[in-house]
Amino acid sequence: MPKRIMEGKVVSNACDKTVTVLVERRVTDPLYKKVVRRSAKYAAHDPQNICQLGDQVEIQECPRVSKRKSWVVISGGTGKPSEKRIRAGQDAAVEAVDTGKIQPKKAKKADEETVAEKTDDKK
Repeated sequence: MPKRIMEGKVVSNACDKTVTVLVERRVTDPLYKKVVRRSAKYAAHDPQNICQLGDQVEIQECPRVSKRKSWVVISGGTGKPSEKRIRAGQDAAVEAVDTGKIQPKKAKKADEETVAEKTDDKK
């Protein structure tokens, strides 16, 4: 049987050579037919202690390392989010700007003056 691989976010690295990874998945509720998020936390073995809080990592099932640990970190854990997520976020942002969905906000000088006048009136 192939070993399962999951992707998640590191939520704790307090223990030596162990990280807690939060894995989220989307499932459809059988009664209401609404897509809801389900999450589970897994204790994973991190032999070099390289994972930091907030890292996106991949964990793989392995023979039991300790009472709670049966997963090992196989990628990620560089102190930065994974490259494919960064690129996906940048591509989405560029696309939104190109299509005109996002307009940069410009501060108007007149608005700043009216705010200053209102604060002077209160004093």
